[in-house]
Parts: sequence; structure tokens; C-alpha cells
Amino acid sequence: MANSGERRLYIYIYIHVQVFSMSATLQNENPEVKALSQLPTRAQEEEENLFLKGNEGWLWDISDELENVEKIRDAVDAQEIFDLLAKINDPEHPLTLAQLSVVKLEDIEVYDNVDGNSAVIVHITPTIPHCSMCTLIGLCIRVRLERCLPPRFHVDVKVKKGTHASELQVNKQLNDKERVAAACENEQLLNVLNSMMSTCI
Repeated sequence: MANSGERRLYIYIYIHVQVFSMSATLQNENPEVKALSQLPTRAQEEEENLFLKGNEGWLWDISDELENVEKIRDAVDAQEIFDLLAKINDPEHPLTLAQLSVVKLEDIEVYDNVDGNSAVIVHITPTIPHCSMCTLIGLCIRVRLERCLPPRFHVDVKVKKGTHASELQVNKQLNDKERVAAACENEQLLNVLNSMMSTCI
């Protein structure tokens, strides 16, 4: 079993391998790209909800709303998480994670509980099964969410089942708190992450 020093050395090597790999040639020269107009938006969702309510009628009771006003808080849903992640830049291509379908609305789970035990689970889809950038992308997603979400949320980032050759290894890396903390202390890697998130609002 590796001691603390050996583990930190492994983490250090892992970080620099990830950053160094960014200077290599493109792994996927012709990725499938979605047009911006194809991406789900909050406005689109609200329009669909308005249509449904228009057909079903406005069913809520105002008095019930007033009784529960103290319990109202800013709820977080999958669309909000998608919006936080959609504009993250891919480390290889001048495209976003949403355009490359690395992040999809249907692959985001949100459990926003009143008791405070809340969680967000994001399943990412690499563009190719042997993508060496998968861990870097997952780390960026985790950092983005941890920066933006209230502290009640536990963040879990996973590779979508069957989409990567090293799925289990990548998932273990992405959810290793010590490794993530070490990565976020590395100035070079942090600059890479900030660059990927530079287009986020």
C-alpha cells in the first residue's frame, strides 16, 4: 500500500500527464457537433410548461402558496445544471461540451431535498472510447459545480456507462477527494481549468 508521500507523487505525475497531453495531436479530428439552436434552454422549457398549463388550467391554490411561502427557496433542477456546464470549452476543440454532447440534459440527475441532503450527478459522454481528456473534463465539471452550487449539494461526476475504455478508473479518479484537492492546488492545471471555464457566464 502506497504511503502518503508516494500517493502525492502519483497525484503530481497524474496532473502533469493530463496537462502535457493537451499539447498532443487531436485524438478525435472529426467529432459530431450539435448546432447551438439544438441545445436545450430554460426558455424552451418554460414555453413547453406554459403550453401544458394553458391546456390543463392553472391548478394551484394561491392560499396554499401563501401558507408555504417560508419554505420557498431557489430550487435547482437539471436544466440549471446543464446551463452551468454547457459553455465549458473542450480542451481539444474550439467547441463547448454541450456542442460535442459530452454533457447532455438527460444525463444529469438532481436531488434537491428540503432537509439539505442534496446531490447532483452528471454522467459525461467522451467523444471517443479512449479519450485521455476525459478525466480533465470531468474535473472541470466538478470544479465548476462546486464553485456555483450551494454547499448543501454533493457533486458526483461519472463517465456514462459503456462510453469509455477506462470507465471505472476515470470514475475513481474523479471522485477521489484528495486527488481533486491536489489538482486544484496545482497552478498550471488550475489555469487550464479556468481557461476551459472562461466562456461560462
